[in-house]
Amino acid sequence: MLLLSTVSSSFQPALVIEMAKILSENYCFPENLVGMQEAIQQAINRGEIQQISDRKTLASVLTNRVQGALNDPRLIVSYEPKAVPVMPQILSSLPTEQLIRLVRNSVKLDILDNNVGYLRMDRIIGEETAAKLGSLLRDDIWDKAANTSSLILDLRYSTAGEMSGVSFIISYFSDPEPLIHVDTVYDRQSNITKELWTMPSIKGERYGKKKDLIVLTSKRTMGAAEAVAYALKNLKRAITVGERSAGGSVEVEKIRIPQSAFYITVPVARSVSPITGHSWEVSGVPPTINVNAKEAVAKAKSLLAVRGAIPKVVQSIADIIERFYAFTDRVPALLEHLKTTDFSTVVSEEDLVVTLNQDLQTLSEDPRLIIKYMPDNADTVEEGDPALDNVPEDYESLKALVDTTIKVEILTNNTGYLRVDKFFKLSEGTKLETIVAKKVWEPLKDTKNLVVDLRYNTGGSSTSLALILSYLHDSSQKLHFFTIYDQIQNITTIYDSLPQMKGHTYGSRRGVYVLTSYNTASVGEELAYLIQSLHRGTVIGEITSGNLMHSKTYEIEGTDIAITVPVINFLDNNGEYWLGGGVVPDAIVLAEEAVEHVHEIADLHQGLKSLIEGTGELLEKHYAIHEVALNVSKVLMNKWEDGMYWSVIDSDSLASLLTADLQETSGDHRLHVFHCDIEPDSLHDVPEIPTAEEVGQVIHSVFKTELLHDNVGYLRMDMMPDVEVVKAIWPQMVKQVWRKIVNTGALIIDMRYNTGGYSSAVPLLCTYFFEDKPLQHLYTVFDRTKSTMTEVMTWPKVRGQRYGSSKGVYILTSHLTGSAAEVFIRSLKDLNKVTIIGEPTIGGSLSSGTYQIGKSVLYVSIPNQVVFSAITGNMWSVSGVEPHVVAQANGALSVAQRLIAARQLKKKQGK
Repeated sequence: MLLLSTVSSSFQPALVIEMAKILSENYCFPENLVGMQEAIQQAINRGEIQQISDRKTLASVLTNRVQGALNDPRLIVSYEPKAVPVMPQILSSLPTEQLIRLVRNSVKLDILDNNVGYLRMDRIIGEETAAKLGSLLRDDIWDKAANTSSLILDLRYSTAGEMSGVSFIISYFSDPEPLIHVDTVYDRQSNITKELWTMPSIKGERYGKKKDLIVLTSKRTMGAAEAVAYALKNLKRAITVGERSAGGSVEVEKIRIPQSAFYITVPVARSVSPITGHSWEVSGVPPTINVNAKEAVAKAKSLLAVRGAIPKVVQSIADIIERFYAFTDRVPALLEHLKTTDFSTVVSEEDLVVTLNQDLQTLSEDPRLIIKYMPDNADTVEEGDPALDNVPEDYESLKALVDTTIKVEILTNNTGYLRVDKFFKLSEGTKLETIVAKKVWEPLKDTKNLVVDLRYNTGGSSTSLALILSYLHDSSQKLHFFTIYDQIQNITTIYDSLPQMKGHTYGSRRGVYVLTSYNTASVGEELAYLIQSLHRGTVIGEITSGNLMHSKTYEIEGTDIAITVPVINFLDNNGEYWLGGGVVPDAIVLAEEAVEHVHEIADLHQGLKSLIEGTGELLEKHYAIHEVALNVSKVLMNKWEDGMYWSVIDSDSLASLLTADLQETSGDHRLHVFHCDIEPDSLHDVPEIPTAEEVGQVIHSVFKTELLHDNVGYLRMDMMPDVEVVKAIWPQMVKQVWRKIVNTGALIIDMRYNTGGYSSAVPLLCTYFFEDKPLQHLYTVFDRTKSTMTEVMTWPKVRGQRYGSSKGVYILTSHLTGSAAEVFIRSLKDLNKVTIIGEPTIGGSLSSGTYQIGKSVLYVSIPNQVVFSAITGNMWSVSGVEPHVVAQANGALSVAQRLIAARQLKKKQGK
């Protein structure tokens, strides 16, 4: 309304004021009119529209301004000097015979092929009109429509009607219970809000909510018909087809502006959908399927044909899953889900595929179970090559087959090379195995390592895998390789190592390096996967094709839909299901560069045993708990013997794997192996004593103090200095820091950012919170490197004043708080000297040594001390210090202040 303005002529100001009055009393969005009168008066005073003598031009300008200000295109100002008032027609007031003729012309029902109902409604009939008609609509329309198999509700020509009829129509297409809140209508003139709900009972038979309903709309569809289409669409009861509707109104009135020939058209009622929180007014109802209104009926018929086929398609899919899906235990849940899936919004076969895929894969947790839309009857690739299961029987043909699919060489460094481009049916004791043993395993038997090249392997027969894997293990080993369950044949086949082979076995000690590419597929992927699962070798190259799904594809008759169903379950040696997908190599490199990387990785593997033994020896020598060190050392060697380190491809991956094994076996997260090309500083970490000039800088960087409200001291300590450093800085420390807080009533020590340092100063720092006598036993330290047990006590004398043991001390912690800082905190906690507030600490080590593993670039950090509680005698946990009051680190200070205030108040009240 700020843009409304007028001219300085005599009639314009009065016109605008009267127009504003009409809006104030009739416009259905009164909240948008706040401040209107003041804005109009200011506009009049400014005379913003001047010299507009033409009244039609003035009406046009006022229309633009009022629409722009209120963002409502339904507000229209017009100049109509010859207008004749027209009273709106009220249907219920018409004579009965005239009313019957009008309604029969407005509402018509036809029955199309396949028992499809076609109901055209050019007017929404209200409650009063329907009551006057008696049983006419029920007998001629609703009861007949209820017997159709599906219905097309044509609202393309519906431009009039009454909102009171909306509830009946929605009720007709709904169930009696539960009642549904359909619409909310606010009438400005009466200032009444009315809710429209479905009816618990209607005269005649309901259509219900199970049969398909298509609603047709056009650009002409307006008013109550839009309310019907909007509600049915957003209740997911109907699919709308056609054009976006007109975006009309619940009710508009054309009101004459007093003392003039000007009129203003005003929406006097508004609709808000409780389903969406929005409205169809102005914006219209967008169709689910947008087509030209003239084509809407044909589109609706084709859509009903698609939807009519859904039950049959779903049943066919259910039958295929029940018959062929390999995960038989998951079938009942899938079938039940198919029965209850909501297909109400499906408008095409593509939609049906999307809905089924999403639901089935979510429930089955199986990416192989997939439904496809194939409009061009695209060829499906079937897995496997039946020809490779049928090998020739004569010797020469067998030899030719081997020569064309297998290549053997001896590379540099006495590395064997075996290229297999296809796997054919191969089992022990056959002519074919004899040929393979002579061609492959005889020349490879004395090589140092073996390269198995699968980069060009596109699959074949999986029956050969057990024999190949048996050759790659010791003949004395009895191993389980994998299990295959075939749902179609209902056969479970267990593949174990074979006791006897024609040729020399390669054994399990020498390195096996499998090369892969994006072309490696089918059985080639199975072998690469099993090499990793059995920990028998290292896979190098590119991620494999991922085409192996152990599935078959079935077309759904009469549609362009097909379902791919896993018919085989592949269980590895650990009993884990392999659901297909590409095999990720241990070392991901370009396929053409894979052979080069074999030599680098093989060289690393040659020294693995000594590195792992060296790690165990360092643990046995330095780790604080000797019996744990012995067990960890043994476990590491067992893992090496079991092939658990074949996946290592460089120093970083070895460090990572060793760290994981050390921590898992010992339960100590402080054990850590890392790769460093230069000697780390921690090997020779000796504290530097600051000079007299550096003392002030050290104090400033480590300690920060503040006097808080109510005589509460605050000391932030960001590291734990060595005791010799503390002695050097202490005279100045007492003057600059300690004197500021020693006489406070309570003290907050902030260690949230203290990651540790040296524990040697912990006894000195703790001493300030005890009386001079008796000396307090803080904790006991066992040092593995010295084989000594030391009781740590408070000091008999300290420089400066003690804080004392009677005042409250509060320590703030975080997940960063660690190492020596934890020793300080835990000591005071064990002796009940502090309240700890914040997060559990990191669980660092009191003292760790860093040791080089042999002459390698790997180093291991080993905690060499353990601490025993002065109170219980039990070993301190490595899991960190638990606070008394758990709080987020960034809020711990405010929590401490509130706690102190509460305790001080309680103390005063106690006095």
